Amino acid sequence: MSPGFPPRIVLATRNEHKIREILRICDDWPVEWVTDAELPNVEETGRTYLDNARLKARAAAAATGEVALADDSGIEVDALGGGPGPRSARYAGEGATDLANLEALLRALAGVPRGGRTARYRAVAVLASPDGGELDAEATCEGMIGTKPRGSGGFGYDPIFEPLGWDRTMAELEPVEKDRISHRGRALRTLRDLLAGG
Repeated sequence: MSPGFPPRIVLATRNEHKIREILRICDDWPVEWVTDAELPNVEETGRTYLDNARLKARAAAAATGEVALADDSGIEVDALGGGPGPRSARYAGEGATDLANLEALLRALAGVPRGGRTARYRAVAVLASPDGGELDAEATCEGMIGTKPRGSGGFGYDPIFEPLGWDRTMAELEPVEKDRISHRGRALRTLRDLLAGG
């Protein structure tokens, strides 16, 4: 995929939290965002974040005939060997809620001291065009898993993830603060720079 912003980009997600966050992070992209496209159901069968993001972006681009943006992200906990990783959204089982996943992670870390609760968020964003062209970007946000949920912002594991250098969880940060340091914010800004030819 050559540099340059397409006129329109389809967001290949039905997750309302993710849609709001992506539109906020990418508010300076000179494109029209399509958030209500008829998207195909895509099973995230990939072994990596990149695999899953590609599956979603390619399927949306093929179905709509437009350039599509998808991301896949997860939390990697060192004490769990990097898990749950790409299975973060299904950690407590298929169709699990954010709360069920978060509680399952806290149970898995019960008794692990603070120094052993290091973790990171990782995101991979993929832009796919119907002609097969692609761009991708990956980023992380290092941090620590707390012992109990704090804050009402964000989604997913945000209430228990304390980014490095902050005494608040992701869910306690203002949206602009979160976007500046988050894995998704960093990956999408890298993608924007690639499109801008920088």
